[in-house]
Amino acid sequence: MFETIAIVGATGAVGTLIRQMLAERDFPYQRIKFLASARSAGTTVEFKGEKHPVEELLPDAFNDIDLAIGSTPDEVAAEFCPWAVERNCVVVDESGYWRMDPKVPLVVPEINPEAALAHQGIISSPNCSTTQMVLAMKPLHDAGKIRRVIVSTYQATSGAGVAGQRDLERGSRAFLDAEDYEYETFAHPIAFNLIPQIGSHKHEGYTSEEMKMVYETQKIFGDDSIKVCPTCVRVPVSNCHSESILVETEKKITVDQARELFAATPGIKVVDDLPSGSYPMPKDCAGDDATFIGRIREDLSCDNGLAFWCVSDNLRKGAATNAVQIAELMVKNAAAV
Repeated sequence: MFETIAIVGATGAVGTLIRQMLAERDFPYQRIKFLASARSAGTTVEFKGEKHPVEELLPDAFNDIDLAIGSTPDEVAAEFCPWAVERNCVVVDESGYWRMDPKVPLVVPEINPEAALAHQGIISSPNCSTTQMVLAMKPLHDAGKIRRVIVSTYQATSGAGVAGQRDLERGSRAFLDAEDYEYETFAHPIAFNLIPQIGSHKHEGYTSEEMKMVYETQKIFGDDSIKVCPTCVRVPVSNCHSESILVETEKKITVDQARELFAATPGIKVVDDLPSGSYPMPKDCAGDDATFIGRIREDLSCDNGLAFWCVSDNLRKGAATNAVQIAELMVKNAAAV
């Protein structure tokens, strides 16, 4: 059993949510440790109504840890995960560093839980934009085998961290007051604007964020034949990523069938009544662990196509919730052995 657990990056935005979820979901443990950078070491965090010290992220911090959930920058994850594994600690990692390593399973528990059980010490959680899309794809792929996906994302500033949130708020105030503002995170103004680039130039005109969606989708489904054409856009929304998704399947799936498949899938909520103006919107989905789907309709340009709208809280299912669900999966499996 995983008696002693650690939260790595415990003071960050996702780390804070992980702490909250572990408490809310009554995650089993005997002892818990909170780790962060030297800058945060010595401070305290609150967990289950008590103050706990934050320890510096060092190799020996994992000496007595059975399970760690990490939310850190890639370069930090590259360093600390091997420290943990060398000390027989299993790591659920939120960073992008290990996702495409062939020895590391990339897991969404509703889709490929069995992959987590084949880990060699590290289990990776996907990029937030990928997670909600593949969860929506899962029932359609099972029913009709998806050939192709065209997705355009509308990604919230919270995906760029606390500084991204500040840029949206302070940039908007400056815009309305006709004042200058020097952005911390974004290369262009995000206030009252859209930025059609997330990440660096990566491959034939696609960005690193877009290629993550391609490669991670294929790895999660274990199917390199699935074609993905993504366009990732940063939008002036505080929280929750939205996605316009079009899938083409080998076997035709009607709108009514798709709606039933979505509704029967754990983790998905259907909000789909266009005449009454009922569909998922970021303002309504924040703070919820579900992935919301609406605007379900047939693609007018191909015979076996479905189009739909997908919204999810990128800090929850896109990050903290998925990581905690993976940890819960590991605990459940350990208890069954």
